[in-house]
Amino acid sequence: MARIAGIDLPKQKRGVIGLTYIYGIGRSNAEKILTMAGVDVNKKVQDWTDDEQNAIRTILNDHFKVEGAARSEIQMNIKRLMDIGSYRGIRHRLGLRSADRVLKITPVPERAEKRQLPTRRRQRKVNCS
Repeated sequence: MARIAGIDLPKQKRGVIGLTYIYGIGRSNAEKILTMAGVDVNKKVQDWTDDEQNAIRTILNDHFKVEGAARSEIQMNIKRLMDIGSYRGIRHRLGLRSADRVLKITPVPERAEKRQLPTRRRQRKVNCS
């Protein structure tokens, strides 16, 4: 099992698909990584040699931000947008869609406040004796 960037890649899948299990790597970047490392794109992950795995690891570390670094960069960008008060930042703050352009065709469902269901109170029996 190949372990790259803290992620166990699935053995039975092709290398291009296996690399997409890493956060921050899509299909196009996966193809670029494999061609830079000199690994066949259609080769399965279980057939990679140790040298090929090491080449992929070094390329990932040198040229790409993946996993925690990519997540923190995205969160910092969202925080920056909210701080400067841009349209996208306000949409993020309100929890609405920020990049949707056609709102008339795909309406955004309103977020209703959660109401507490009314509970029945038990009536007490009063002894009139």
